[in-house]
Amino acid sequence: MFFTRAAEKGDAPFLWQKRDGQWVSISWREAAETVARLATGLRAVGLERGDRVMLVSENRPEWCLSDLAIMAAGCVTVPTYTTNTERDHAHIIENSGAKAVIVSTAKLAKGLMPAILRSIRPQMLIGIEPMRLGQTAIDVHDWRTLVERHPADVATVAAQADFARSDLACIIYTSGTGGAPRGVMQHHGAILHNVAGCSAVVAEDFGWGDEVFLSFLPLSHAYEHTGGQHFPIGMGGQIYYAEGIDKLAANIEEVRPTIMFVVPRLFEVLRTRISKAIERQGGLPAKLLAAALDIGAKRDAGRLRLADRPKALLVDTLFKPKIARKFGGRMKAMISGGAPLTPEVGVFFQSLGVTFLQGYGQTEAAPVISCNRPSAGVTMDSVGPPLQATEVRIAEDGEILVRGELVMHGYWRNEAETARVLKHGWLHTGDIGEIDPAGRIRITDRKKDLIINDKGENVAPQKVEGLLTLQPEIGQAMIAGDRKPHMVAVLVPDAEWSAEWAAAHGKRDAVLAEDPAFRSAVQAAVDRTNAMLSVTERVRRWILADAPFSIENEQLTPSLKIRRHVLRQVYGERLDGLYGAG
Repeated sequence: MFFTRAAEKGDAPFLWQKRDGQWVSISWREAAETVARLATGLRAVGLERGDRVMLVSENRPEWCLSDLAIMAAGCVTVPTYTTNTERDHAHIIENSGAKAVIVSTAKLAKGLMPAILRSIRPQMLIGIEPMRLGQTAIDVHDWRTLVERHPADVATVAAQADFARSDLACIIYTSGTGGAPRGVMQHHGAILHNVAGCSAVVAEDFGWGDEVFLSFLPLSHAYEHTGGQHFPIGMGGQIYYAEGIDKLAANIEEVRPTIMFVVPRLFEVLRTRISKAIERQGGLPAKLLAAALDIGAKRDAGRLRLADRPKALLVDTLFKPKIARKFGGRMKAMISGGAPLTPEVGVFFQSLGVTFLQGYGQTEAAPVISCNRPSAGVTMDSVGPPLQATEVRIAEDGEILVRGELVMHGYWRNEAETARVLKHGWLHTGDIGEIDPAGRIRITDRKKDLIINDKGENVAPQKVEGLLTLQPEIGQAMIAGDRKPHMVAVLVPDAEWSAEWAAAHGKRDAVLAEDPAFRSAVQAAVDRTNAMLSVTERVRRWILADAPFSIENEQLTPSLKIRRHVLRQVYGERLDGLYGAG
């Protein structure tokens, strides 16, 4: 697919990166030549067909070029998060049996070396940037030297890429919300199935043009690996690599992307920032925001009346164009995946005129299973119809089952887990849901995350946590209550709100956790949330976290999902103590 697109696009720009304040591009022709050179170089240093090559790098053009070259050489890419702990790196090296590691920077290499040296597996390390590692037991190669020393024989390398769709392309390790990461075996056909299905959604619902993508989610995550890399390649699109989350808003305005893949957490943050910025302006902007949200909620519920049309016209002409410019002005759709989206967040952005499509998938399905699309009717409580050539059915216990070429061939060297989730060709997703009359999937619960209280009633924690974090006072939340009489929670106050509250009340941040007035303000947020919940779902008591949930303290996965088992280890005793608190 890549070599075909490169031949078609020639000198047109393909990959973009900012250097010295300017966006600089690599053409399709240059990219194909680099991939051919590197693939030849990888074989020259001893890599053979089927060898696993670990790839540890931030998002940048060399990530894409390395991934394609690994596969073109007949090897298997093992993408790995830059935020992984030494223990995670060691597990993946040992489990995958990686023969080589490509790493981008000396800083990342320094954190990786202890895991490499503890293992007998890797025989070489290839540095994208210059490496000064001193004496080491493995061969160290320079990425650019490997590229420069070998011929740009694109035709020969492309002809040698004679793999079948069923051949293994990559092993992507799931981020492990419940334990050690498992290696998902994605074959070439699974990724191509996703590319074709996603391309059909764009072509049929938006029209296929010169697509521009802004890549910022980690490419080591299956969602960005397929959606932010292989999907753009399939469409012949351009990929810009964002400078980082802190510069994302500026990059969106500069790059003016047509499609972006995002995670719900980003939208929750953007929602808070946009609301606060407009509320500070007051006057007409604040009134227009309120009007937009009112019209948006009515549209989503199908209750827009004739009398609402003047207000809707005002919002559409005075307010939405300004918001559209903040998103670059030519955004076809922002596609949310990776975790459940709270419907209120989706309605908020739809109200502002941002075309917002929630999708659904799993690493085990390459990863996209379904996506909302305007032609099927977008609803914020669904994740849309399945992609083309994808079968979905609901098991007797409500579990969502998936079948098709997108489904993995299994977990690498883990027959027990493979047998548990793959039965008679059907992927057992672990999600509970239903299919509505329009053929759209609705996720109602996560099978393994369900909390069952002492009365046998089920509570879906992600719903409650999503509503809690919609409150401006609460940044993060985890609820608990399995086999208990009611729900309790660990809460992380929103940092910006906490700072503003402390300044307004003349308090120091360090002592807020014990301040009665501060705790009352947090309780008010919990009370507002409880008003939207059933009696069974309501949070009766809570504690404040010692620190925000983060990747560094291993309480968040690299894709920003909470690691419940880690949080239970840290806070379990204190949460249990809440039940004896009167």
